[in-house]
Amino acid sequence: MAKIEMYTKMGCPYCSRARQLLASKGAAYEEIDITMGGPKRQEMLERAPGHTTVPSIFIDGQHVGGSDDIAALDAKGELDRLLAA
Repeated sequence: MAKIEMYTKMGCPYCSRARQLLASKGAAYEEIDITMGGPKRQEMLERAPGHTTVPSIFIDGQHVGGSDDIAALDAKGELDRLLAA
């Protein structure tokens, strides 16, 4: 299964939606909480220039976007392929 990393903030409804989608796929992921900012938030900004919102999701090191983006990938049938890699 692919390595999934997701930068999140506490109370974020889009983060919850992304968690639910990944859980429905049986996908394990590492959640990186950037609620308080700090070096992990800076890390996210460096890994995905121009993407300043959460969730910010990476699959096997590739930035795939946020909640709407993975939902769109799922609707196209592409998310399963990425997760199986």
